[in-house]
Amino acid sequence: MKRHFIGLTDTGVVRTANQDSFFVDEELGRFFIVADGMGGHAGGQEASKIATEVIRNYLEQHWELPLSSEVLLKEAVEKANLGIIEDQQNHPERRDMGTTVVVLIFRDEKPWCAHVGDSRLYRLRSSNLEQITGDHTWVGMALKKGEIDAEQAKFHPWRHVLSQCLGREDLQQIDIQEFDVQSGDRLLICSDGLTEEVSDTQIQDALINLNSCDATARELIDTAKIAGGSDNITVVVVEQE
Repeated sequence: MKRHFIGLTDTGVVRTANQDSFFVDEELGRFFIVADGMGGHAGGQEASKIATEVIRNYLEQHWELPLSSEVLLKEAVEKANLGIIEDQQNHPERRDMGTTVVVLIFRDEKPWCAHVGDSRLYRLRSSNLEQITGDHTWVGMALKKGEIDAEQAKFHPWRHVLSQCLGREDLQQIDIQEFDVQSGDRLLICSDGLTEEVSDTQIQDALINLNSCDATARELIDTAKIAGGSDNITVVVVEQE
């Protein structure tokens, strides 16, 4: 199956540096990565850069090996985590840095994703938007337990408190799943700089109403900036023919 895609990132309105990183496999469309760094300008930029580069290199080097997609993703993300920890040890000034990550792969035409943190993967199918990933945040855990509802989650003061991120020796949770993609589906990977400013309804409308991946990505970023642009904004849009 053929795929159309684009990745874009923007510093936003408030921040002076971009701590997000992303990668799209432009030649073959096999995999896509979004990482949202934290820990100060230099630390956040370095953490997301390390995660993106390590995962990209690992996938490229091991793509054809007889590994399951689940194992391939797990090992790639674990190696990225170790790479960040090693950099922290070599550069104590970056000891607090970390990053979220979402990795989407199409291997043997089967889509899989891995994620850590609160960057997200969405799927639009027949005008219905579904969040494929679940946020690794205090609020995300509270939602699962039924302690708060979706409306409370939107404005909860702890909504940005991560329960998991890369760059921690006690990393316990890498969510990996296979999911279904059909002809006509659109996928969106994004950092929380988008979802903090733009509602799911607005995301859904953009994915439905704009024809090209490029126009959709630019509209989402512009909408986030108009709404305040308080964080860096990264989006990757993938369309399955």
